[in-house]
Amino acid sequence: MTCRLADVLDARGVTLTELSARTGITMANLSILKTGKARAIRFTTLTAICEALDCTPADLLTLREP
Repeated sequence: MTCRLADVLDARGVTLTELSARTGITMANLSILKTGKARAIRFTTLTAICEALDCTPADLLTLREP
């Protein structure tokens, strides 16, 4: 599974700081997601990001080929 948060942020012209303010998620946690170092994501976190960026989980997460 790959997190495409950086691509979605770039496409919408939103910074991590702005996303953090919109969602209440810490910059540290968003940075971990953005760099692809996250090993898990809570549904509440995913929902907050999707609502703030007007996107779906499919826009943020993709399956990596084995």
